[in-house]
Amino acid sequence: MYVITGATGNTGHLIVESLLASGKEVKAVVRNAQKAQTLVDKGAQLAVGALEDLEFLKETFQGAEAVYLLIPPKWDVTNWREYQRQITHNFVEALQGSGVKYAVVLSSMGAHMPEGAGPVSGLYELEQALKTVEGLNVLNLRPGYFMENFYGNIAFIKAAGIHGYSLKGDLKVPLTHTRDIASAATKHLLALDFSGHSVVFVGGAADYTMHEATAILSEAIQKPFQYVAFSATDAKAGMLASGLAETIADGYVELFEGLNAGEYLKGFVRTADNTTPTSLEEFAKNEFAVAFYA
Repeated sequence: MYVITGATGNTGHLIVESLLASGKEVKAVVRNAQKAQTLVDKGAQLAVGALEDLEFLKETFQGAEAVYLLIPPKWDVTNWREYQRQITHNFVEALQGSGVKYAVVLSSMGAHMPEGAGPVSGLYELEQALKTVEGLNVLNLRPGYFMENFYGNIAFIKAAGIHGYSLKGDLKVPLTHTRDIASAATKHLLALDFSGHSVVFVGGAADYTMHEATAILSEAIQKPFQYVAFSATDAKAGMLASGLAETIADGYVELFEGLNAGEYLKGFVRTADNTTPTSLEEFAKNEFAVAFYA
């Protein structure tokens, strides 16, 4: 039995579907059963509950062979790191004595930073905490910045003809499609080819500056717009104005500061093994442009 958390999310639903197609028994962890009906139709069992519920997780993980773990975003929190710590604590407690031998974890580049990377430093704590679970083999997937994050800029682009972060416009950043993260996770869940505590980078097809990415996205929608590198103060103000909680805005500002300083990408060296197939050009044409004009 495989247990997949975040089973209706960008990576989770693809992992569930791929494991089922390979003949595996899968339990999909979801908050909303209605959103998971397609997974049920394909043969998944559902575990309906919240990751904040420790007893639910203990029951769900019991006797599984392998799990896929992630801390999902939660946009209404007042303290993002404390929310991450609660989920981390629950994962560790639920895994102790559960019989689970393998865990693939959705972590991130930058997760070597105990501080200074916003929410990614919370993933450092998750990686470290899982080391305390006796007998658990853990593979931490560390992808780059999600291509799908650009969806959040569409309204701003339409309104102002610009988009931006507090990220340097000429800084090269690996951009990763979540489909390729799911593929990497599925590969290792099927093979169970890892032991101890290891890291696998999921580096996307290439590294891009924000200026380069903007040009590619502009071409795909046939509408020119510009990238603006905002100050941290202005970036935070913009996020607050868009409705993000202050704790989340502060986290993103800290994350981009870590990237700008160069610490965030330390340890990542692009190789054939960690380069993944989906290019930004493909995403821009087939997905971003469709969403822009939806």
